Parts: sequence; C-alpha cells; structure tokens
Amino acid sequence: MKIVIAAASGNIGRRTAEKIIQAGAETILLARHPEKLADLVAQGATVKPISSDDTQGLIEATQNADALFWLTPPKLDAPSLRDWCIQTAMAGAKAVRENDVKRVVNISGIGAGSASNLGTVSFGGNVESIFNQTTANVLHLRPGYFMENFLDQVEFIRRDDTVYFPYASDHDIPWISTDDIGDEAAKYLLNDGWAGHWTRNLMGSENLTLFETTAVLSQVLNRPIKYVQVTIESIQQRLALTGATPDVQRELGNLYRALGNPDGVYATVRTPEAVTPTTFEQFVKNKLFPNNLALTH
Repeated sequence: MKIVIAAASGNIGRRTAEKIIQAGAETILLARHPEKLADLVAQGATVKPISSDDTQGLIEATQNADALFWLTPPKLDAPSLRDWCIQTAMAGAKAVRENDVKRVVNISGIGAGSASNLGTVSFGGNVESIFNQTTANVLHLRPGYFMENFLDQVEFIRRDDTVYFPYASDHDIPWISTDDIGDEAAKYLLNDGWAGHWTRNLMGSENLTLFETTAVLSQVLNRPIKYVQVTIESIQQRLALTGATPDVQRELGNLYRALGNPDGVYATVRTPEAVTPTTFEQFVKNKLFPNNLALTH
C-alpha cells in the first residue's frame, strides 16, 4: 500500500506519517522543508520537496498511490487564505483525478462551510467541496481547537505565569491533541474498507474553558497560572510583524471571532464518535511540560 502525506512536517502530518510508517506501508512525505523529516526518512519514508500548490509535483508524487492525506498548510504571506485554500485543494484534487487515488483523508474543521465569514472555517468548506467532486472516497475530519496551540504559550507561562488567548475565560472549547487527529487520519488511510464522501467531528476528551485549562496548569505545575484575554486586534498586529498580509490578518480575525462566539461552531453537540482519548492534563504532562520543566523560571 502506498500512501502520500501532504504537509508532512506539521504536527498532524508528522504524527500521521509515524503511524503509516509503523504499519509498514510505503510512505511518501511532501514538505517544503524536507530536512525537518530526516528522522522519518531514516525509518523508511521517502520525502519529496513538493509544495501543496505544485500541481505537477503532486501528480508525480501520487502516481500509483492508494491514499492521500491532505491538510491545507498555513501561508501567512499569501494574498488571501481563501484563495490559497482553493488553489491548493484544486491542485490536490487534480492529482487525485489524474492518478485515480482511491482514498483521501482531509483535515478540515468543525462547522466547515457553515457560513461565509468564519475565516478558515469557511474556507474548509471550499476545500471539502473540491475534493468531493473527485471520484475518490473522501473523509473530512473536522477537529476542534488544537491543544498544541498552548505550545506558543510556554514562554509566557514560564515568564509571567500567564496564558493569553483572544477568548472569554468562560468560553467552552473542544480541545484536541493533534496526536489524536493524526492517529485517526492514519487509521482511515490504512483502511480500504470504507467508501463515499463523509465527515467526522473530532472534539477531544472534553470541552474546557480557559479558566479550566489554567486550573489544570496550576495543579500540574504546582503554582498559580492565570488567564488574560487579549484583543484580536493585538494578535493581528503581531501577525503583521511576522509578514501576514492585510487580507490574511482580516481572515484570521474573522476566524478568532467565529471560534470565540459562544453560539458558534464550538457550540456543536458532542457525540460519542467525536470523542478522542488524550486529556488536557495528559497533554500538559507529556507534551507541554514534560518533566515539569516549567518550574525553572
């Protein structure tokens, strides 16, 4: 079995690749920075320096492939994230058609396409539609908010004992580990017994507010960690400093507003099949602060 993994150097792509390699399948990894995947190459994977918008490169990489993993990689310097999502999806879909790839597992998001002003949540609906127009069997995994977004908070926790997000402290969020997403993606990529076009929400083990996540952090780290809500405008200003274009700043602002809406996409009803195993406490202990390194200021 040959499986191609786009955006393989990200958290979800890497985890998916690890599981595919462990299963013994031929694993083709696509990444703009292949040097980040040297350890996976040592385990038997093949890496190709192909970007998600490289149509010809995608066609060549997916020849004789049984399955394709797809995740739209972020591109802050794109003129528009909407256009970038559509452009890359069309490139991926063309490769699927050209090579008659039988299965596609696409990482989307809860509420994808439910409204037009939700930033990348809206654009996820465009991507889903583009792949659904192929003859492949397509699964769209729709995860909640990544626990790994806390990795950007490590410095603030160590320095200020503080966590900063643009959401109300009592906002209910379905936190999920990207490891769990990768595990689910690999399971479907390796399984040729499903068919059709369908979606599955992935919502982690439980919904938690920012107040509740900082309580967990305080308990694990054995010192009080507080939460401070920042403005979306301040985040947009920081994005500008990293090279984000004006449209991308606006689109991500729309995303943060959508995710922070108490009646929005994160008000989705939790169902048994949406539950994944990793708890936030496990994430903190095993990935965010292994060996409790945060105690060193």
